[in-house]
Amino acid sequence: MSSKQILIGKGEAPCFLEGRYANRHGLIAGATGTGKTITLQILAEGFSDLGVPVFLADIKGDVAGISQAGTENPKLAERAAKIGVDDYRMQAYPVVFWDVFGEQGHPVRATISDMGPLLLARLMDLNDVQEGVLTLLFKYADDNGLLLLDLKDLRALVSYAVDNTAELGKDYGNVTKQTLGILQRELLTLETQGADRFFGEPALKLEDFMQTTIEGRGHINILAADKLYQQPRLYATFLLWLLSELFENLPERGDAELPRLVFFFDEAHLLFNDAPKGLLEKVEQVVRLIRSKGVGIYFVTQNPLDLPDTVLGQLGNRVQHALRAFTPRDQKAVKAAAETFRAKPGLDVATTITEMGVGEALISTLVEGGIPSPVERAKIRPPRSRMGAITPEERAAIMQRSPFRSAYQETLDRESAHEMLSQRTQQQATAAQEKVEAVALEKAAKTASRTTAKEPDTVWETAAKSAVRAASSEMGRSIGRQLLRGLLGSLSKSMR
Repeated sequence: MSSKQILIGKGEAPCFLEGRYANRHGLIAGATGTGKTITLQILAEGFSDLGVPVFLADIKGDVAGISQAGTENPKLAERAAKIGVDDYRMQAYPVVFWDVFGEQGHPVRATISDMGPLLLARLMDLNDVQEGVLTLLFKYADDNGLLLLDLKDLRALVSYAVDNTAELGKDYGNVTKQTLGILQRELLTLETQGADRFFGEPALKLEDFMQTTIEGRGHINILAADKLYQQPRLYATFLLWLLSELFENLPERGDAELPRLVFFFDEAHLLFNDAPKGLLEKVEQVVRLIRSKGVGIYFVTQNPLDLPDTVLGQLGNRVQHALRAFTPRDQKAVKAAAETFRAKPGLDVATTITEMGVGEALISTLVEGGIPSPVERAKIRPPRSRMGAITPEERAAIMQRSPFRSAYQETLDRESAHEMLSQRTQQQATAAQEKVEAVALEKAAKTASRTTAKEPDTVWETAAKSAVRAASSEMGRSIGRQLLRGLLGSLSKSMR
């Protein structure tokens, strides 16, 4: 066995996955309960042993056991010996737990800007017109220096657009309040589904997914997806965003002895269900080109027909567990799976697919020259780590000693579109209030001017004023006489 190989299992001959062809992608398929999870587990162990970091989603919580050493079992040891596993022993693997909701792993966050309008439109299930308006809003934000970091930033932008449709229409085209209202409702739905905890900062650094231990073993990054899987659109969009980020940010690597990262996409059919044509084209492009960045993608699904032909044709390494042929669609899937393998004399692939037991699979991997090996019916080797779940205490202990424990726990909330648009709205409101007050002052001044320049009194007003003046005059004269009499009286007494 080469030091750059992973032993998957053994039939008439051992079945290896060559490290130099591991970035040519792969498929793990089979009905429920046939052993897909164990195959995923031993491949993750193999890549880690080779120093290749791994990312995988744990939907049922039964992959987390890879962080713990397995339990000694004579039957497993016997099977390992028959398959040809060298130095079979139980061991734990270096695991980092992640969780979009920050409950069972380090929080995984992305900014709204990183996600972009195309993936957000997919996440919000928008039609072409609504996606076009969303793209327009992103352009407006870019042009005006508005950072879109979290969900409240995007909601603030949409609300601002509702109040300023005329302003946007001048430079960016017509935007209806009806369409903006739909965007507001969809954003509210995302928030109720917990997406507000995914969008924000600190955003995930891709290099943190691509670390090795001091001993040179690759970290196995496990995404706790049991809750995320209940929101299938968010689950698929998150994983596609992750692939897109890897594709756009990693440098070209070319052919190498080992991949830089291996990415397992469990329940892969969720990525393609009801996906618009533009998104399917993007997925196909990423799958086709990302291998040159040193990233291998392994789709895990029940039925090969779950994947588009354009994607299925790019998966060079295949492990096919048993399929059931109960319905016409099942029979079609069996036939399609059988036809994708390079035939082996004496092996009826279509019949074998329906007859295999748990822990068996049809295996074909790329060999010298990058060509598929003849298909082999093989028994899958047993894992070294625990098969199954872990306890909350075991998970907490792993997270406590994680090198990323302090990097992602605290949420950042720097000034962004929400604060900037709130300030702009406040300024507009203040300006509007000042204008109202100025108009009111001007009106009051005009009213005062009209009061000063009054019209002449009427006849009755003149008569009333004259009577008042006369009464006042007579009263004044009477008071004067009284004062005069008092004064004269005082003088007369003085003279006597």
